[in-house]
Amino acid sequence: MKVYLIRHTSPYVPKGTCYGQTDVPVASTFREEAAATLAAIPDIKFDMVYSSPLTRARLLADYCGYHATRLDNRLKELNFGRWEMQLFDRIDDEYIQNWYDNFVDAPIPGGESFREMYNRVANFFDELKTRDFENVLIFAHGGVLACARVYAGLCDIRHAFENLIPFGGMLTIEI
Repeated sequence: MKVYLIRHTSPYVPKGTCYGQTDVPVASTFREEAAATLAAIPDIKFDMVYSSPLTRARLLADYCGYHATRLDNRLKELNFGRWEMQLFDRIDDEYIQNWYDNFVDAPIPGGESFREMYNRVANFFDELKTRDFENVLIFAHGGVLACARVYAGLCDIRHAFENLIPFGGMLTIEI
């Protein structure tokens, strides 16, 4: 099965903001970014289209003509817990250095570790593999696309955020 994953467009938050699962609005450049994303989607029949329930992913799916997407909470971004909506360089928490040193297994206070996120995304893909689909389209987040790269064996979990797919970009994997 081919899975096409699209990262949402730029959010309307200050650069360096830890926005994770907060339902933030899209940037004023949404239409231009979404048009470029739409042009990059292959002209094929998708057996199913999924989306994160967060607005920034759903708006892009809608703009691209996919109005009846199946929403799935497992496709949400990393839960940054009590760090949500703070600037990374202003987070005043003694635990942040531990998280920087071991983001894979160190859970964020009130949130989750990257491994916990990976496990929920992997659960989604494991379930998807049981379906008789050829082509699936997913509108999600950078963290979900990073998990997809790990799941597809394209990188190790410790290197999941290297070469992060840009806003509005697409990743294609085989599962």
